[in-house]
Amino acid sequence: MNKLWKVIATGLLFLGMTGTAVNLFAQNVLPADKNATKETRILYSNMQKLAQTNVIFGHQDDLAYGVGWAYEKGRSDIKSVTGSYPGLYGWELGHLELDSAKNLDGVPFKNIISYVKEVYSRGGINEFSWHFNDPVTGATAWSTPTATVKQIIPGGDHHDAFVKYLDKFAVFVNQLKGPKGEMIPVIFRPLHEHTGSWFWWGKKECTPEEYIALWRFTINYLRETKRLHNLIIAYSAADYATENDYMERYPGDGYVDIIGFDAYMAKDAAKFKQDLDNRYQILEKVAQEHHKLPALTEAGYQSIPDPQWWTNVLLPVISQFKTSYVLTWRNWKEEHYFAPYPGQTSEADFKKFYADPKMIFQNKLKPSIYTKNL
Repeated sequence: MNKLWKVIATGLLFLGMTGTAVNLFAQNVLPADKNATKETRILYSNMQKLAQTNVIFGHQDDLAYGVGWAYEKGRSDIKSVTGSYPGLYGWELGHLELDSAKNLDGVPFKNIISYVKEVYSRGGINEFSWHFNDPVTGATAWSTPTATVKQIIPGGDHHDAFVKYLDKFAVFVNQLKGPKGEMIPVIFRPLHEHTGSWFWWGKKECTPEEYIALWRFTINYLRETKRLHNLIIAYSAADYATENDYMERYPGDGYVDIIGFDAYMAKDAAKFKQDLDNRYQILEKVAQEHHKLPALTEAGYQSIPDPQWWTNVLLPVISQFKTSYVLTWRNWKEEHYFAPYPGQTSEADFKKFYADPKMIFQNKLKPSIYTKNL
């Protein structure tokens, strides 16, 4: 018997060294929020399990509009091409902080609430980004002052202005309830692309300590003061070359559930694939060490002029690494879209991408993803 246990222990040690055991145990990792709702815990656990072998496909603003249409009930460019909706849906909250009826892309917030409930009812997953205006200057998220973050963290002169933003976020999220009054779990991706310098919370706009203080206050306030326990928190970088680059502003395991990065292709496919590969290798290592769920939190190739981009460029890379989901950006108009629509150059290839056994769209997800462990 002692010999048998020695063999088992040796095997487990080997698995741990190779990372396999870490991946298996990661399936049962709970959200960082110790008071997360039952539905949130089950969703996160199921996303962990699915990520071992599959990738969920997501699309920004999928139900709201597409190329050549807007606000047509039941319509989706993804569904028009494949017959299925995406499995994950990205929504934008910019201008919520301004008490606007519409977000910065013109989508009514009441519509977003309806979309979130619709997605939840069929077992899809909702994700929020928030390009909020500078609470100090009132300028857009794309402004680059160097004092804003310092002024809105606890102790700063404009801290109360930022707290009001979070209060408005809480009012919005509290409207996201299922048929039994349960809070609908959502992925919340705040302060994203912080390794770049195009937002007021960017790398050159604040110190690592200031960024971390802002992140921690945000999550603590939403959890402890506003009692929002349906949030799965995503830490989403832009470019990075080393693990130190990626982790420099990491707020800590208690404040993050998903780790990811945003990556867009310009023209050079070989360069894009190499960059994805490099960043993924770092991401996978961090995910295993910190027991977090890895994702490609934004991606795309504007207008997709390459007719085989999906299966020749994107799929070969994401297939090599654990990836919970890949979120492609929105289809706004004929000059600005990131997913195919009927008649688009890459339509046929996207159908092959959709049919790949690794990919998960809405037709492979059920409402039980929130109520039963896979």
